[in-house]
Amino acid sequence: MNTVTLNVKKVPELFLECENVNTDAFAGKKADQIANLGAFQGKEISTLGDYFSISGDAGETAAETKIIINGDCTKMKYLGAKMTAGEMVVNSACDMYTGSWMKGGKLTINGDVHSFCGLAMAGGEFTINGNAGNYLGAAYRGDWRGMSGGVLRVKGNAGSDVATFMIGGELIVEGDVDIHLGTHMEGGKIILKGNANRRVGGQLVKGEIYVFGTINVMMPGFKPVNTVELDVDGTRATFTEYIGDLGERHPKRKGETVYGKLFLKQ
Repeated sequence: MNTVTLNVKKVPELFLECENVNTDAFAGKKADQIANLGAFQGKEISTLGDYFSISGDAGETAAETKIIINGDCTKMKYLGAKMTAGEMVVNSACDMYTGSWMKGGKLTINGDVHSFCGLAMAGGEFTINGNAGNYLGAAYRGDWRGMSGGVLRVKGNAGSDVATFMIGGELIVEGDVDIHLGTHMEGGKIILKGNANRRVGGQLVKGEIYVFGTINVMMPGFKPVNTVELDVDGTRATFTEYIGDLGERHPKRKGETVYGKLFLKQ
């Protein structure tokens, strides 16, 4: 695997749209060609070479390419967005849309990310070794398709509206979350190691939500049905199993109604 290293040499005054900073855009290019790739700051188009010093040539394909970014990326959007293969490591906090529409590969952020990251993620591994903002792993504004595949893990806390319209994949938050976790969820798995605020699983149709901590206020549309012992993300524990959201429409399979499930650790 070939490694391309980007070191931030100038922090943008506004916000830099880094849609070309991913393994797919870099594949088959030498360092000078990567430096000439475009990046918008407001309405002005610049090049990556204006903001980064770049060393190393990419592999022939995305799968053969690794990107390492050092320096302050707090005003940089779309890092790792739409990547399909390979590996990318960002040693900084990042702005919006980081890892969004990701289809494969491995993306690691060694810092915090802003809101709207991991939108509509369809595959790959996305790890945030800090905190995440609002609408993590959710649908893009106006769309109904949120995260559908892959694994998205946050080592810290996350904000509100996490995994809105989730339809597949696995999202793990090791800290706490704010309101509206898993709203409109129709598939996939959410694992919350910490505590949740109100309105967890509102309008849940299908999928599973596991909560190891507490829920500040439980939604009235959830009914306890069982006590189960489960292995969840490497931890064996006893959970109260709920079905819901009972106020939402639910499909049937072989004549039986299919409910979403919420598991709350005892």
